[in-house]
Amino acid sequence: MRLHYSITSPFVRKVLVAAHELGIAGEIELLPAALTPIAPSEAVNAANPLGKIPALEIDGEPALYDSLVIAEYLDSLAGPKLFPASGPARWTALRRAAAADGMADALILVRYERLLRPPEKQFEDWIDGQMQKALRTLTALEAEADSLDGVGIGEIAIGCTLGYLDFRFSELGWRDSHPRLARFYEGFGARKSMQATLPS
Repeated sequence: MRLHYSITSPFVRKVLVAAHELGIAGEIELLPAALTPIAPSEAVNAANPLGKIPALEIDGEPALYDSLVIAEYLDSLAGPKLFPASGPARWTALRRAAAADGMADALILVRYERLLRPPEKQFEDWIDGQMQKALRTLTALEAEADSLDGVGIGEIAIGCTLGYLDFRFSELGWRDSHPRLARFYEGFGARKSMQATLPS
């Protein structure tokens, strides 16, 4: 298996953390990808027509893309461990992963707006709208943080998005207003899988 990746992507990190938790990280060859929406990667485009990472190449099979799809594929190889098979636990895990992924999407859009557009052309109302999505999601996750006590796809996605907040948006100081979520992240962020995948 070959994974198109960037160590700074929270979506890539989610896949890598999953692979570490499943004990199969060593089976994945990492293919570094440098890309932005205005500077695509031909190699990534060949694996994923959306031009996004992560994308997982598998010998003899179509490539897989979208971090949630890749993580569940890895879980099918070495699990099932991270994705509950059915019932309320599955929907809770997927809902939490979707919330974390949506928050990461909003933050990345803000990052691109600030990074790629000249200051005089940046749309501050649009940036604020994306940040409000992230802040609402933090509030929602804070409300259920005390029940984040496992190592499933929901916890992994939340952990990786909180890590991205620290990496790219440290000025927000999210821990001050979300103490229960901060306690969750303090413990989860100390896991070997999280320490092995720190963005740099």
